Amino acid sequence: MSAAACGVRRRPGSVALGDLLRREASAERDASGEPPAVAAGQAGRAKKGEDLALLKPACERRPGAPSTSFSAFALFDGHNGSAAAVYAKEHLLGNVLRCVPPDLTRDEWLAALPRALVAGFVKTDKDLQTKGADSNSFHAPSTLLYRHICAHSSGTTATLVVIDGFVVTVASVGDSRCVLEAEGSIHYLSADHRFDASEEEVGRVTECGGEVGRLNVVGGAEIGPLRCWPGGLCLSRSIGDQDVGEFIIPVPYVKQMKLSSAGGRLIISSDGVWDALTAEMAFNCARGLPPDAAAERIVKEAVESKGLRDDTTCIVVDIVPPEKPKCTIESPKTPGKGLGLLKSLFIRKITSDTVSLPDKEIRCEPDLVEEVFEDGCPSLSRRLNSEYPVRNMFKLFVCAICQSELQSGQGISVHEGLSKPGKLRPWDGPFLCHSCQEKKEAMEGKRQSRDSSSRNSGSSE
Repeated sequence: MSAAACGVRRRPGSVALGDLLRREASAERDASGEPPAVAAGQAGRAKKGEDLALLKPACERRPGAPSTSFSAFALFDGHNGSAAAVYAKEHLLGNVLRCVPPDLTRDEWLAALPRALVAGFVKTDKDLQTKGADSNSFHAPSTLLYRHICAHSSGTTATLVVIDGFVVTVASVGDSRCVLEAEGSIHYLSADHRFDASEEEVGRVTECGGEVGRLNVVGGAEIGPLRCWPGGLCLSRSIGDQDVGEFIIPVPYVKQMKLSSAGGRLIISSDGVWDALTAEMAFNCARGLPPDAAAERIVKEAVESKGLRDDTTCIVVDIVPPEKPKCTIESPKTPGKGLGLLKSLFIRKITSDTVSLPDKEIRCEPDLVEEVFEDGCPSLSRRLNSEYPVRNMFKLFVCAICQSELQSGQGISVHEGLSKPGKLRPWDGPFLCHSCQEKKEAMEGKRQSRDSSSRNSGSSE
């Protein structure tokens, strides 16, 4: 099936996922028959205690089946308390996995993952609003009231990274970022959902009924970053934030990359790092260090540069091939500083005028880093549409977001009410339950769920 028929967005020059996976499988068989190793490290400095990290280097889609193994890493930067970050850390990955049938092949699982990430993010946000304040571990009424208030007003960024072999899939809301260095180049795998960084997001929120502007002070002067009112949040997408209107959405930017057989390094950090360092500065200051030491160095550099103004957290993940990649050349070892764990990851490619050098080991040229999938659209109708290439893998009579079973006549198509549906019809799936449909309509500005308030109120971020 063609990319156009499947509805997948690929940039010119990109390669189909199936072709990339077959290439990867062939390259792995030619090497050692083993997937790359994943090594991770974390470091942080706390100012408010609202940053949380998730490191799960060894997961299985089907328990007891090593062939379904993958790694997952996530960073949550909370605001107005840590309740939303805690809830997202505990439930986001599980919600994503429940949106994918367990019996898929690896190719099918990777193709299904972008849609599952969208559904999992929205479900986590929806459940936080309805269940986040409930806990059997809290019995005192005053404690329950305090927990309810915190859960209602808090929110969090979320950057979730799934690594399966040499395929890296990232979903993100907010301004915590994930960047990749591979084959000597830097790739940005997440989006910055600050209003100051995106005119499109400003337009989307204002069209949905929100007001975007800076904080008013005495005399009418405006200061600080662009914020959404009511609430004063400077992020256009997040999980939680029930008190700032549902036009602040949990629909993530999703990007999927296929690494070459040389592997690469990922840096996942909260804005405490990125407000102080560029991606180039972060990679350079930690080059040659193992993940733990690299994360510590990046945090140290950020704090020394700007001071500890915010929670500053960093996760470094190395994707290391089972043996040195073929098709490169390696000079004889010399004393001095080495590249440590990443020495094999960024060796220059072989050229015609260096092939004949007798004192260098010649290896074959690795495949290239490829972009497989990218989509930052805020529309659930598009992100969950029936033209998705794995549409037949999902149960027809199950809500595409919360996965609850739908009785006959209960399901509402995600295409319901489209002004220009094209070939899509209201009875085409996937379907949403009533509460998820309400959530979708609120995010799209089709109903006003909260009253506006003045920009002179307190801010959320």
